[in-house]
Amino acid sequence: MAVEVRVTAVLQRVVGGARTVQGQGETINQLLEFLDRTYPGFKEQVLTADGQLHRFVNIYKNDEDIRYLGQLQTAIAEGDVISILPALAGGSR
Repeated sequence: MAVEVRVTAVLQRVVGGARTVQGQGETINQLLEFLDRTYPGFKEQVLTADGQLHRFVNIYKNDEDIRYLGQLQTAIAEGDVISILPALAGGSR
């Protein structure tokens, strides 16, 4: 099953400059495995060495944060849009 994966600038370097790529899997974790096989080094940009999502990375399934769904075990289906974004902070005083 194919899903669209949207990535930001840091990950665009890993996937050859594209803003979106196609991926597959039944869960977010399987999708990340697929993307790492297709684009070596992808997973280390998103997950810690022990396989947890980096604190500063947010993953959304159709605009819903996977932290409030099933985290890395969140099920995905054909046609879903997965967005992988760095967490943003800051602002003015």
